[in-house]
Amino acid sequence: MPHAPLAFRLGPVLSCAALLAGCALQADRADRTIALPAAWQAARSAPSELLADSGPVDADWWRSFGSAELDALVARAQAQSNDLAAAAARVAQADALAGIAGAALRPQVTATLDAAREGRLGGLAAVDGSTYGAAFAARYELDLWGRNAALRDEALQGLRASAFARDTVRLTVTASVASTWLLGQALRERTGIAQRNLDNARRVLALVESRSRAGAVSPLDLAQQRGLVAAQQRSVAALQQQARDAEAALAVLLGATSPEIGASGPAAPALDALRIPVIGAGTPSTLLVRRPDIARAEAQLAAADADVLAARAALLPTVSLGASVGSGQARFGRLFDNPVYSLAAGLAAPVFDGGRLAGGGRLAQARRGELLAAYRGAIVAAFADAETALNAVSSTDAQAEAQAAELAEARRAAVLSESRYRAGAETLLTLLDAQRTLYVAQDLSVQLRMARLQARVSLYRAMGGGWTNDRRTTRAADDGTSRCA
Repeated sequence: MPHAPLAFRLGPVLSCAALLAGCALQADRADRTIALPAAWQAARSAPSELLADSGPVDADWWRSFGSAELDALVARAQAQSNDLAAAAARVAQADALAGIAGAALRPQVTATLDAAREGRLGGLAAVDGSTYGAAFAARYELDLWGRNAALRDEALQGLRASAFARDTVRLTVTASVASTWLLGQALRERTGIAQRNLDNARRVLALVESRSRAGAVSPLDLAQQRGLVAAQQRSVAALQQQARDAEAALAVLLGATSPEIGASGPAAPALDALRIPVIGAGTPSTLLVRRPDIARAEAQLAAADADVLAARAALLPTVSLGASVGSGQARFGRLFDNPVYSLAAGLAAPVFDGGRLAGGGRLAQARRGELLAAYRGAIVAAFADAETALNAVSSTDAQAEAQAAELAEARRAAVLSESRYRAGAETLLTLLDAQRTLYVAQDLSVQLRMARLQARVSLYRAMGGGWTNDRRTTRAADDGTSRCA
């Protein structure tokens, strides 16, 4: 009986595949709606220029403080940070995974070349001789339900999420470098203030000791001034330790064993010499497109949507097509004479797997529920960060304005009390109180200046630090290609 034509033999399978090809599952996206505030809560107390929409944040926002040393440190951190290097490596991993996932949408072709030698030990044999073989084989799975495409989309969204996570790390590292550097600068200035107050306390102590030898002051006055000198020495030592700790923390951010602050270039300016930038927060809704952590959470949720679709498609039949051509000869020169080809098609459907595929679907649904909550949580946390930063800016500005008058009066009181004490018109206790008040006011002035600057750093970070969505990565997810951002 003659063999039936190949098209007739494969017809039922191919017809079924063509019928099912139009039945691909539709995408199922999680509900992303979330209520957004119409205005910032800080609008009740913040100045109008703080809430004005000044356009996108400058991507090099740290330069607005006017410090060449800070600029150099940020450049070092972006080039040497171990956290950033690890984040970049994770992007490369995600890019490789996206390439692997996309391979399932293309045919798989393999080539083989064989050589064999047969013979019988101890005698002549008809099987004695060499054989050669060569073959090409191709296999392709029809993506009827969009499962392979969904798995590719999941990997591409994972690539986007990884790129956004890297951008979040970059913003965090940059803001941490700026904030830690400001802390170190403030601690060095506070150490200088403490040292100057220690010198002043020693000068007053010399005066008290001179008057004590003349019998003009009591031993109690002398003991009190000596105690003030000792307290100032303790304060200087404590501030020096904190400054060294800040340098160590900065070194970690730079990926170095030592930050080498001031090793080259101009000396860092005092905090009073740094500019205090004005940052417009704009409307709350713009925050959604400014922050890479929100974009990362949204990309992860999109990956979960694709995973749910892939889990549903795994429950449905699959159709595979195969083709091969090959030849086997006793002589290598005739290897490609009269090759034999074969074509095949197969339909497979899950019947019983102990609930594995159904469990995978439930797992994908639960995972998407988790990531939906994480997406909404990222938005809530972003608005909380912005409100906190806005409150810090307006509060520290108001405190600094009031403290400036406090410092001026403390200086006046210290000068007057010392001159009156020298003239014998004031007690040592009054002079000591004036000295302590001046020291506290000077120290607080530096702390408030640092707090004002750090509040701007926090606001820059809360507003996304000039981040914009990397369109290269977005296009990679949209057109189905994989490229490292």
